[in-house]
Order: sequence, then structure tokens, then C-alpha cells
Amino acid sequence: MTIKEFSKLCGCNPQTLRYYDSENLLKPVKVDEWSGYRFYEEEQAIAFVEIKNLQKAGFSIEEIRGLLNKDDAVIYEAFEKKIAEEEKRLQEMKNIQQTYQTEITIMRNKIEALRKSVKESMEKYSAVEEFGIDQETYDEMIKGMDEFFGKILEEEDYSRYKLMDDSDENQEKLEQNFRECLDNPCMETLFERHGWKYVKDFYEELPKLQNGEEYFFQFKLEADKINNTAFANTFLGILCKKNQEKHMSLKCNVIYSGDGNDHFWLLKNRDK
Repeated sequence: MTIKEFSKLCGCNPQTLRYYDSENLLKPVKVDEWSGYRFYEEEQAIAFVEIKNLQKAGFSIEEIRGLLNKDDAVIYEAFEKKIAEEEKRLQEMKNIQQTYQTEITIMRNKIEALRKSVKESMEKYSAVEEFGIDQETYDEMIKGMDEFFGKILEEEDYSRYKLMDDSDENQEKLEQNFRECLDNPCMETLFERHGWKYVKDFYEELPKLQNGEEYFFQFKLEADKINNTAFANTFLGILCKKNQEKHMSLKCNVIYSGDGNDHFWLLKNRDK
């Protein structure tokens, strides 16, 4: 029978039979020398069913090729092995699922704790002297920061966020990252100020931020400022409020100065 007739008997399309032929799984009994037409015998439908069942069971083409024309004992043993592999894979998936759920819960709890900590820190902080903003504006920033964390928790997509801790090891890493940022040849220093008293003294002198750019705001502060986490959040809040129509990356790094002075650098990533 022709390939069209045989495909109808098998309940498949001719393309499937051509594929099996190319993979040496089920070859026609005859190929017309002139027309190239393939011809099959009715008995070959049994081989077709065997191949399809092995495929459905998850065997690869190479594995199926090795099982064709084997006795039932060999095929049964292959099924036992495949079942064991699938059970192992299923258990691994369950373990990953459990780990994923545990990590999600841990991350959510960390974000909840950070949200509470940041809000409390900002509520205790007075931004008037340092940044020269009124209380109403500052309250809006606190609300905006709280809503930001709320959105993260609502979306449940924590892959984009990395939470930092206050351990000594992490502080060393922060200082290393701070130095690497300043020494990075890809970074362009747009503005810097040293020995200042308040951010409000130079804030209006900052260059205008451009849409689509990546900026780094580097602070080295004395202890009376660096211990208050509200400092960086307030600074970024002011920037976001001023540039709310723009899309850009803003990163604020704060480390301890230790020389009795406060320092600031504004850098832009040239490769962004």
C-alpha cells in the first residue's frame, strides 16, 4: 500500500512515516525507483504501534532503535528501568518544589522584616536638616517606600531583588564594591563633593539625570549619619520623586568614612 494508505491505517500523517524512515525505525518495503513513492505492507502497522508506544513512554529515538525486534523480556526490562528513572525524576521535582516554596517563604519573611525596619527607621528620622524637605513631602516618601515593598510582596517575584545584611562580612563586601565602583574605568564621575555638612548644601548642583542611564550615588559618611538606614532611602526617594517620568537605574552605596568628613560621588555607567 502507498504511504498515504498506510498512514491512514496507522492514524498518522505521512510526514511521521517519512521521519521514521529517515531515523531507520520503520522503513518502507519498497521505494519506487522513478517516482520515489514509498510502499508499506499492512503487517508493518504492528511495528508502527510499537514505536509510538515507546515514544509515549518517554524513550528516545536512539533507545527505540535499540529495542526494535527485541524479545518481550528485554522490552519489559527497559520499561522497568524507564519507570525507575521517571520516579527518580519526579521525586527530584518534588524536592525542588519543596525547596522553592521554603525559599519563597524565607524571602517573603525577610522582605516583610526589611519593610518594617525601613519604615520604622524613616519614621524616626528627620529629613528637614539634612535634605531640606518639609514633613509632608517626607511622609509621602515613607508611604511610597512602604507601597514599593507592598508591590514586591504582591507580585511575589523576588528573583530581581537581593537583600543585604549588616554583618561584618557583608560590610567588607560593601566597601570592596564601593572601591571597585570608583576605580571602574567604565564609570564616569559626573560630580563629587567632600567635607560637606548637609546634602541640601549641594543637591541642587547635581547634574540633570538622563533617561535610560545607570547612575551610582556613592556616600562615605561619618557615624552619626551612616547608622541611620533612612539616609539612603530618603536620598533615593527625593531622586525618584524628582525624576518620576524617567526610566533609569539608581543605586546608592553608603559606607563609613572614618576621616571625620562626609564624601559624595555621582557616577554614570558609560556602558549602559
